[in-house]
Amino acid sequence: MQVKFGTDGWRAIIAKDYTFDNLKLAALASARYFLQHPNRAKGVCVGYDTRFMSKNFAEYTAEVFSSQGLKVYLSDSFASTPAVSLFTRAKQLAGGIVITASHNPAIYNGFKVKASYGGPAHPEVITEIESYLPLIDPATEITPDRKLIEMTDMKGFYLSYLKSRIDLALIRDSRIKIAHNAMYGAGQDLITSIFDESMVNCYHCSLNPGFGGINPEPMPQYITDFVDFFKEVETDVAIINDGDADRIGMLDEHGAFVDSHKLFAIILKDLVEEKHQRGEVAKTFALTDVIDKICRKHNLVMHELQVGFKHVSKLMTTNDILIGGEESGGIGITSFLPERDGVYTGLLILEMMARRQKTLSGLVQELYDEYGFFCYNRVDLHVSEEKKQAIIDRAAAGDFQNIAGYNVIKFSNLDGYKYHFEGGWMLIRPSGTEPVLRLYCEADSQEKVDKVLSFAAKLA
Repeated sequence: MQVKFGTDGWRAIIAKDYTFDNLKLAALASARYFLQHPNRAKGVCVGYDTRFMSKNFAEYTAEVFSSQGLKVYLSDSFASTPAVSLFTRAKQLAGGIVITASHNPAIYNGFKVKASYGGPAHPEVITEIESYLPLIDPATEITPDRKLIEMTDMKGFYLSYLKSRIDLALIRDSRIKIAHNAMYGAGQDLITSIFDESMVNCYHCSLNPGFGGINPEPMPQYITDFVDFFKEVETDVAIINDGDADRIGMLDEHGAFVDSHKLFAIILKDLVEEKHQRGEVAKTFALTDVIDKICRKHNLVMHELQVGFKHVSKLMTTNDILIGGEESGGIGITSFLPERDGVYTGLLILEMMARRQKTLSGLVQELYDEYGFFCYNRVDLHVSEEKKQAIIDRAAAGDFQNIAGYNVIKFSNLDGYKYHFEGGWMLIRPSGTEPVLRLYCEADSQEKVDKVLSFAAKLA
């Protein structure tokens, strides 16, 4: 493999496939696309996260673009993916690139393509960029034009916009005590730039390209040490962001993990019931069925899409989408940016808590009271390609009549293979960014979730 774009850009293992030679191919192919864009004269931007050599890879990408005659705005420090997306939109650029592998393990790096509207490039754009790859001569000499590269404070630009869209005074007056786990990623410094030290306890807000040996993804299995810290410092709520800060998980005042399924539902309820906003809703195939119920109650059009925020983002640019999201922590509010943003989402929840004078657990309980208890978990299996294909083939046949003792009542295969049973569903699908098989389950009891995921794991 040289360069292969997946669910969200190109990702590969550093020094194996993610090399300067392959990065040159990705950048030259992207440059061909940008040079045909109506906004090509305004240039492109390049940002990067806190991963090993991300800054070096970003600088080289900027050099490649400049060698092709493109004006390049290069971030003067690490910046979150939403910060790069915002800058791309605000400056009406032909596009943007973020050097990041998001939540992937530390051995990976990546190349995310951002469109002029400030969100993930549409799938057809990625396909077009990929079509140029075979046409690129690997021996192409890169002669950068330094005059075309401008160092830019993208983080500061983003913070200014963020502060204008959240009622920070309301949050400050509430004196909510916040813990922020940046997971050593690009979201560090953002929450502390907004609130004073007396309100914020930081965790993993430093540079560590190894991410402490875990995946920088806001999931329960990667934050056990943080939960202990959270309880020690007696904090009211926690925001947890992934490596490039476009995803979120939270902890309530008891240290219980609140996933993006519940956060999405809480925000949707607030937008419609408290702020009286209307619009369509977009969710990916692996997101909670509670969204369907909220949309039915309020007569909102709901779109169920393939996994990958690029599908959500595309609809945000073509339809009147109020909110869109995915199961893995990505939530986007169109009025802010057609892009998932873990920091903005967290601040939106804090604002809601302050306005309604409720704890995060109180907001979750409101959901349970109205729509019934629900819980969710995901298991990632690292199995051989042969075993992975075997379980996919079996799941694809749609012939399971019974899942862990629960009768199957519906089968769907929009993206992966989902089996609905009384009180929940199981989904089996391969990852689009890692060599793993993902097993998902939502149900009306933790016992069901555990039994179903155990059943699914045994299949492999």
